[in-house]
Amino acid sequence: MMILGVGHMWITDWTARAVCRETDPDTLFVQGAAQNRAKLICRGCPVRTECLADALDNRIEFGVWGGMTERERRALLRRRPEVTSWRDLLEHARRQYQRVGSDSDEFVSG
Repeated sequence: MMILGVGHMWITDWTARAVCRETDPDTLFVQGAAQNRAKLICRGCPVRTECLADALDNRIEFGVWGGMTERERRALLRRRPEVTSWRDLLEHARRQYQRVGSDSDEFVSG
C-alpha cells in the first residue's frame, strides 16, 4: 500500500477490496445493455480507480473493469496513446484532486 495523503491511499492489493469480489464473475463479462447493469456494481467500489488503472495498463480486452466497458477503455486508449502508465496518471490526478479539496476545506473553515 502506498500512502498519498492523510486518509487517502493508492491501494496496490486492490483486488482484495473490490466490491465485485462478492459477485458472480459472469456478471461483469456481458454484452449490450447488461453492461450498464455491470457498471453499477463498480459505482460504489472503493478501489474503482485502481481497478481501472490496472485494466488500462494491462490492456484487458474483455469485461467491465473500473466502471468502464471494453469499448470505453479502447476509446480512451485511442484518445490518449501518449499515456505510458495509467496508474501514474490516475494516482497523480487523485493527489491533485485531494490537494484542491483540502485547500477548499481550509478556505471554508478559515
